[in-house]
Amino acid sequence: MAEVVDSDELLRRIQRARDCARQEKRTWRTRSEELRSADPEGARDAAMRAVAHGAVLTALEEILTPGKHVG
Repeated sequence: MAEVVDSDELLRRIQRARDCARQEKRTWRTRSEELRSADPEGARDAAMRAVAHGAVLTALEEILTPGKHVG
């Protein structure tokens, strides 16, 4: 059976997911920069992962603070 969570717990989970997405975006951006000269294909892959985590981050931020991140 599915776990039932209250709104406070749901908010905490979304905030943790946002923090995780933020950290992953930073990690992949840094990795992309490190690989730029040695492994261009790896750098592109890392950059795309950073973009993907950025999109997730934007969506989670919009859930937490609607309208603040438009643009």
